[in-house]
Amino acid sequence: MLLARLSLGLALLLAASPAQKPSDEEVQRVHRATLLIDTHNDAPLRVIRGVDFGLRSQEGHTDVPRLREGGVGAVFFSAYVAPGYVPKGQSLRRAVEVIDAVRQDIIARYPDDFVAALTADDIERARRQGKIAALIGVEGGHAIENSLRVLRTFHGLGARYLTLTHFNTNDWADSSGDLNNPKVPHHNGLTDFGRQVIAEMNRIGMMVDVSHVADKTFWDVLEVSKAPILASHSSCRALCADARNLTDEMLRALAAKGGLIQINFNPGFLTKRPAPPASLDDVVAHIDHAAKVGGIDAVGIGSDFDGIDQAPVGLEDVSKFPNLTRALLEKGYSASDIAKIYGANLLRLMRAVEAVACGR
Repeated sequence: MLLARLSLGLALLLAASPAQKPSDEEVQRVHRATLLIDTHNDAPLRVIRGVDFGLRSQEGHTDVPRLREGGVGAVFFSAYVAPGYVPKGQSLRRAVEVIDAVRQDIIARYPDDFVAALTADDIERARRQGKIAALIGVEGGHAIENSLRVLRTFHGLGARYLTLTHFNTNDWADSSGDLNNPKVPHHNGLTDFGRQVIAEMNRIGMMVDVSHVADKTFWDVLEVSKAPILASHSSCRALCADARNLTDEMLRALAAKGGLIQINFNPGFLTKRPAPPASLDDVVAHIDHAAKVGGIDAVGIGSDFDGIDQAPVGLEDVSKFPNLTRALLEKGYSASDIAKIYGANLLRLMRAVEAVACGR
């Protein structure tokens, strides 16, 4: 009886004790051994304004020195086309300009640091070469100007995902950003042409990105797409009630079809607290929630760095990614869990999309 009481007391003591914090050496070992893929970075917006991406800057969130310091292995650079280009009839032109900035002012200008990547194998090859894989995602379906030929051209220029909408509803898909605007004509999700867009993306091997879309659009895409889909930079609505975020029902449905939610670092999508500001802990909370609801295989990172006005405290720029590794280890995530969140899940989704395109 005494032995049983002592054993119970020891168990209670251990349960009440905080988990041992990882050492700096352990954090660095796990971080450097892990392929970190960020699926949404808006640095091309700064590059196209003339910023030298190879120099460390006191402004913005991303440049070569800070990417190296943060141990980032691959980046999907966003070819973002602001909705304001639509009435000017310049959406396509703007998309091509930003794509060119990625190809010329980032990849070609810094060949010792970057290599263009089009496939999951390319990303892993870049890793073995000690380079950062640079990929492109077009943000804003209005950029294709209602043309499947333009969609295919973007793919030919290297774009490997299309964010179907931005904050604006386009001619074939509803956005979450203007559903309450009675002056905007809406479609109740996807139109017939929108379904053709998804089918063509499946055929050519382009990932379908549902960040920014209306809830009905999300469900239409999930029904139509033959390949898994991703939300390249979204967070969890259960923790932050914003239409840009995914509900738990969406998370479960996304995961059931092999899809991913890539957690966004935008403070406005992490918390609605008036104070204090969003922090690293909020990012971890969203990752943890998504993993618990959808499973560890359904979560990734889509920071939205350089597309946000502020960053969470503790994750001020790309050099701070090791802080996230430390926080996840402290939360109880294993090195293999972190490897999935940081890149393995995304590689698996890319290969599934590639397989659908090849008819496998």
